[in-house]
Amino acid sequence: MFKFNSDFIFRLSGVLLYDPRDHRRVALKKMPNVFQNLASCKRVFRELYMLSSFQHDNVLSLLDILQPTNPHFFSEIYILTELMQSDLHRIIVSAQPLSSDHVKVFVYQILRGLKYLHSANVLHRDIKPGNLLVNSNCMLKICDFGLARIWERKNSMNMTHEVVTQYYRAPELLMGCRRYTTAVDVWSVGCIFAELMSRRILFQAQGPIEQLNMVLKSPHRSPSIHRFYSLITHPQNQESIPLLLEMLKFDPEKRITIDNALKHTFLEDGRMRFHSCMCSCCHSI
Repeated sequence: MFKFNSDFIFRLSGVLLYDPRDHRRVALKKMPNVFQNLASCKRVFRELYMLSSFQHDNVLSLLDILQPTNPHFFSEIYILTELMQSDLHRIIVSAQPLSSDHVKVFVYQILRGLKYLHSANVLHRDIKPGNLLVNSNCMLKICDFGLARIWERKNSMNMTHEVVTQYYRAPELLMGCRRYTTAVDVWSVGCIFAELMSRRILFQAQGPIEQLNMVLKSPHRSPSIHRFYSLITHPQNQESIPLLLEMLKFDPEKRITIDNALKHTFLEDGRMRFHSCMCSCCHSI
């Protein structure tokens, strides 16, 4: 029997529980109304299937699915996942100082997790700060695969463009493109990258049309990028601009790939910090 923590803490990643099998703290997440409609069923099945398949430092792991009391009649599913203390959205809007090192190690981990997903032909399609869980050691894990989709470049198929939270939606999605690539996830990372440094949403519009207009009129689309530099809170972060511009290329074919972004010199410190003291081979979560 699982035991509730004495504080009965609710977090974005679930309710804090103790797993008596190995005496570690885990998160209990409730998936309500799973049979409400066909779309809801597909979303839940897709998320459970993918979570149970992934095994990576920077992707949230599914530990168990609790059996319902009545397996013949139930409307909700409870799953156990790794426990994470917070997420990037909470960190960004908090008073917690964010150094250049924080930005580098967070962006590096997002890209590292996405490289793993893309290598499995999975588009996440909803990369945003709230779906990037973080623990007290600055370990980051990608979560929420309800909008994720299996994708193959050779067999490009029509997919819905109504994915990704609007502020992090790539321009090709805003224009209704139904055949897109892993570049949509790269754009989302670029928006989060800028948000980590400026502590504000890069493209915050009322609707998709206004969102697209903001992208088209943004400083990185003009000859001068002085206004874009002003978004950066700390002067030392200005060295991030070249990578940021590559992630926010309007043309998805010209947008930097995950592999090339991971090799960028700006992320070298983040890469060294992660592999020296954070990855699973040398750090216990």
